Amino acid sequence: MLELLRKYRSPLLVVFLIIFALLVYSSRLRKQPETTLFEKTILQLASPLQRGFDFSTARLGDIWSHYLWLVDAREENDRLLHENRRLRTRLDQVREFQLENRRLRTLLKLRRQLPLPTLAARVVAEDATSLFQTVIIDRGLDDGLREGLAVVAPEGVVGRIIRCSPRQSRVLLITDASSAIAVLVQRSRARAVGRGRGATLTLDFALAQEDIVTGDRIITSGNGGIFPKGLTIGTVSLAEVNTLDLFQTVVVKPAVNFSRLEEVLVLLDQSS
Repeated sequence: MLELLRKYRSPLLVVFLIIFALLVYSSRLRKQPETTLFEKTILQLASPLQRGFDFSTARLGDIWSHYLWLVDAREENDRLLHENRRLRTRLDQVREFQLENRRLRTLLKLRRQLPLPTLAARVVAEDATSLFQTVIIDRGLDDGLREGLAVVAPEGVVGRIIRCSPRQSRVLLITDASSAIAVLVQRSRARAVGRGRGATLTLDFALAQEDIVTGDRIITSGNGGIFPKGLTIGTVSLAEVNTLDLFQTVVVKPAVNFSRLEEVLVLLDQSS
């Protein structure tokens, strides 16, 4: 189309000027009270052009008005989209505050039930290596923490602090292979040692004659001097007895979902 306009630019310009001249001339003739035959002929020739011009002008006016309306509508739509995003962000923030407040209330309830003074902390990082199962909390030596202190969550035992810096501490999870905790089967009072096995724990030294079944709740026994008695470890997910073995095989699913751990309590010394 553009190539065609460039090719016939001069003839089209001449035609346009002729049409424009006829329109101007016919407009002047309409204002005169009397016209000659030649002038009437000009008026007849120019009338279709005048009607087309008037239609085109009106049409252009409609198109322009519609364009302005579209511009206003687009601006209003952009404004509404921006407001919608702002409100969604605000709603997400309010929901997050509500969820955090609920978790903190649960943590406060646990704090009142524990026999030792505690310090609340946030989980700020997880161990990026496969050597140890640990998390980092945002409290350290400056807050009175030290290695060996127990860490718990509302669901149960998390682990113990194995390293402290002034403002952070590393917590060894109970599911780590180097973790061992003296435990009790809450129902039958059978004793054993809970040892980490990655995603679960096993009960070492659980005698074959002990009454342990699937679904039993495992708690801390209080022996060892780190964890107070009665804290939840998890639930027995497998209990098998081989008559030829001295000990039975017991697998425990931890009560705490470590992948969703956000806030914890550190159990302090009685003198803290």
